[in-house]
Amino acid sequence: MDTTSLGRTGLKVSEICLGTMTFGNQADEETSFAIMDEAERAGVFFFDTADVYPLGGGPGQAGRTEEIVGRWIGQRGARERIVLATKCRGAMSAGPNEEGLSRKHILRACEESLRRLQTDYIDLYQAHSPDPSTPIEETLQAFDDLVRAGKVRYVGCSNYPAWQLSEALWASDRCRLARYDSAQPRYNLLFRMIEDEILPLCRARGIGVITYNPLAGGMLTGRYQKGQDVESGTRFGLEYAGDLYRRRYWQEAVFEAMAELQEFLEPRGKAIHHVALAWVLAQPGVTSAILGASKPEQLQDSLKGVDMTLDEDELRACDEVWYRLPRERDREIARR
Repeated sequence: MDTTSLGRTGLKVSEICLGTMTFGNQADEETSFAIMDEAERAGVFFFDTADVYPLGGGPGQAGRTEEIVGRWIGQRGARERIVLATKCRGAMSAGPNEEGLSRKHILRACEESLRRLQTDYIDLYQAHSPDPSTPIEETLQAFDDLVRAGKVRYVGCSNYPAWQLSEALWASDRCRLARYDSAQPRYNLLFRMIEDEILPLCRARGIGVITYNPLAGGMLTGRYQKGQDVESGTRFGLEYAGDLYRRRYWQEAVFEAMAELQEFLEPRGKAIHHVALAWVLAQPGVTSAILGASKPEQLQDSLKGVDMTLDEDELRACDEVWYRLPRERDREIARR
């Protein structure tokens, strides 16, 4: 497991970041503990969560994932062994100020995350998605105050298009505020839109890139086939999130492209999910890839892709997957 710097900062992170959004819904607490134990054994010391998790959790379940992570940290005495990242922005309850990136919500959300995570500081605190109703200067001032208070070490963003990330960087420079030192975009063989602007911007400005969905919510595991019914309990069958993932990946063109890639890889003895992860990690500008699981054995298996090297023919076959897919017309940022 390689270690790298987060963008231009001195913060070191593992090339795989453990995604925790299954904890508390797809994975119960005992299973979640086993997944975190497996991650640490494998050398993964970068953990990512969010206050609104678990994914697909119903009303009133927001915060459950952070609580599970916090209990694991406390019981394992792991706080100084891991780099801990979380996010704010999503609705935590029905109140009008219980979501967004206003100063009021950010400061309250941070305090609540600290409590749930059983820690007095967060290594990387991220805006989960843009908030068009709040001036970026207000958001950055709140983050800057948290950094100065010692409650947050670094700040980052997730799901920001290039123009809004650029606007935020300019505001930080102009107002001398803490800047976004990381970006967390969706990126995989089936979704490469960030190559146009986000990745070049981050490389130019020294911003770490922490990609999520490297296995496309499980579509790149080879588990799903054309004509198959959606299974309950999987990412595509979750009550409150399955529709989002089906819109992203449950498409005839995707199934056909996956079948062709699997046919190419099978004689080479390479599993599609190992190749998909290796491909993401090999892309210029990618700092770390977020890998989640609902069982420890899933994580153990997926990590086999970390040390895989792809030859020119395999890289070309991976490119062909993207070239043959219809381009997305709806570029709206979809929240997780």
